[in-house]
Amino acid sequence: MSELNEIISEQLSMFIMGFALIIVVLAIVLMIQGAKIRKMRRKYEAMMNGNGIEDLESLLIDLKNQGDMLEEVQREQKTIIEAAQVKLRGMKSKVALKRYNAFGERGNDLSFSLAIIDDNRSGVVLTSLHNRENSYIYSKPLEGGESQYPLSPEEKEVIALASQQN
Repeated sequence: MSELNEIISEQLSMFIMGFALIIVVLAIVLMIQGAKIRKMRRKYEAMMNGNGIEDLESLLIDLKNQGDMLEEVQREQKTIIEAAQVKLRGMKSKVALKRYNAFGERGNDLSFSLAIIDDNRSGVVLTSLHNRENSYIYSKPLEGGESQYPLSPEEKEVIALASQQN
């Protein structure tokens, strides 16, 4: 037993030095962590002071409510835009004109065909036929690029020209 006491007494100073070193290292780590926590607390208090915010929870709830309201407004605006796009597709925005000499007589290209259609090729074709004595104007409704009335080659051409527009 005396040998065991002797070994312990020889190693006791090493154990004490080791434990002292560990305690010093832990004390340094504790001071560093305390400094970091104080710095973080100062930043938190600076963020929360002066802007009327009582706590972070109410701030987050308010931000979520605002986000929900923005999403609802965005959905409404998307619906309005889609309705406007549908309405725009139905507008007669494609127009083409062709002038020609309908009767092959001497003279100018005073006859014309005018197509006014939408994206679905629905609309109207106006044709004016001009000769020396008279001028005649015809209107033919269009559905899908076709009419219940016979179309002349010039009218078909002007419908195709209008359909090619973007």
